[in-house]
Amino acid sequence: MVKALREGTSFNQREVIDLLVEFSGFKDRVQKKFKDLSRELEGKPNEHELWVNLYLVSADYAEEMAIKRQKQEALIQKVS
Repeated sequence: MVKALREGTSFNQREVIDLLVEFSGFKDRVQKKFKDLSRELEGKPNEHELWVNLYLVSADYAEEMAIKRQKQEALIQKVS
């Protein structure tokens, strides 16, 4: 869905709510795990933009890792 956001695709209300819930959960996890980072971002004039960019970077990373895992699993299955 992150790539679709960048491409300017239209979404229905359910998809937007799902994305906001996912983003909120991500932000909560980051705030708990990286307290220094969250304090650093807090109160900045562009705090929301910083959070969104952090989310997009992590989503891209997670997607790349999932693709790598799938390729490795496929390769392992072929070898077996």
